Amino acid sequence: MKDYKMVPKIALWALMGLGIICSVMFFFLGGSEGQLEVAGDFLEIPYFTNLFLVWNYILVFLVCLVTLAVVVWEFIKLYKVDQKKAMRGLFVVIGFIALIVICWLLGSPDEVKILGYEGSDNVGGMARLSDACMYLTYILVLATVATLIWGVIHTKKLK
Repeated sequence: MKDYKMVPKIALWALMGLGIICSVMFFFLGGSEGQLEVAGDFLEIPYFTNLFLVWNYILVFLVCLVTLAVVVWEFIKLYKVDQKKAMRGLFVVIGFIALIVICWLLGSPDEVKILGYEGSDNVGGMARLSDACMYLTYILVLATVATLIWGVIHTKKLK
């Protein structure tokens, strides 16, 4: 492939396609492994829960990795031009790493009660990882929404 600029577009489309496939399998094509009676109600046990969770773990990891890579790359480029501004940008990297550590510490290693699940992946490190990914996702979504709102307000003030 001579045109390397197409690689990000192809990767984006591939990730989006895999996400759509995982979502469709989980929500529409999965069916259920059976029913579980809980307090008189019968709940369906979906087939592709693990696939869906693992795909979400991969996406959160990729977002963190790409975000840190872009920030580090920009730091290196800016450091060559203006070292003071570059050092201020370094606080973004430190803040993001601190956010990941805080989310990890907020996670609980206690067993997560999952209906119909009898494995050992819902305790300890995996339970803490699940909690940390959820907290990190919530915080990043809220930060994105706040940034969008601030951007709209700030743009209207400039006009």
